Amino acid sequence: MSWYKPSDVGFAARSKLADLGHGARLFFKLIAMMVPTFRRFGLVRDQIHFLGNYSLAIIAVSGLFVGFVFGLQGYYTLQRYGSSSALGLLVTLTLVRELGPVVTALLFAGRAGTSLTAEIGLMKAGEQISVMEMMAVDPVQRILAPRFWAGVITMPLLAAVFSATGIIGGWVVGVLMIGVDGGSFWSQIQAGVDVWKDVGNGILKSIVFGFTVTFIALLQGFDAQPTPEGVASATTRTVVVASLSVLGLDFILTAMMFTI
Repeated sequence: MSWYKPSDVGFAARSKLADLGHGARLFFKLIAMMVPTFRRFGLVRDQIHFLGNYSLAIIAVSGLFVGFVFGLQGYYTLQRYGSSSALGLLVTLTLVRELGPVVTALLFAGRAGTSLTAEIGLMKAGEQISVMEMMAVDPVQRILAPRFWAGVITMPLLAAVFSATGIIGGWVVGVLMIGVDGGSFWSQIQAGVDVWKDVGNGILKSIVFGFTVTFIALLQGFDAQPTPEGVASATTRTVVVASLSVLGLDFILTAMMFTI
């Protein structure tokens, strides 16, 4: 005797397809609202402050300590091959290509993404969204769109802060603590880092992650059950889905960037 009936499998598949369709419609609606949203830039500015300023401390401190760790690990690895002068290049390429965008996106999902999901979910639980719909105010345009585009703008800026503080952390450990020549540290960075290929790819990744994490957070909040348990469950899903999406997209984008 089977545990599942064919009708149950079909219903589950249809439900998942319906969820994907709903998410795709919402995503393209947010994209289409770019121009109307930026006409009321004050709403976007407030969300940039909320998402970016309140996430700045954890991003900067995390980047600094990641730089410390890479300064130590990189030095002892390069020292085996007599290339300790390339420490600055190793730290910088690792941060701007990979760790800067990826770790920033993961921290953003845990800090700002959960906040967005909880905020939208509580609005839904308090029937504020229903009241806006009754007043003929589109909640997607008034609530979701400013937060969506603020997240897209904020992510590359936070990734740049993470990479910059990480490089400073690597310099502190490598030059001030271990004794690597400071001139070699910075000259290797200047000579070995390509602005378009290395920094540009990192910026592109952070923009894609900004779209992904912010949209997932808003979608989970907008579709949350209007109960405390529903909001808590949606917040948990935001962290899980956003983190897995970032890691998966990082592999895809890295493969594409190194093959083109």
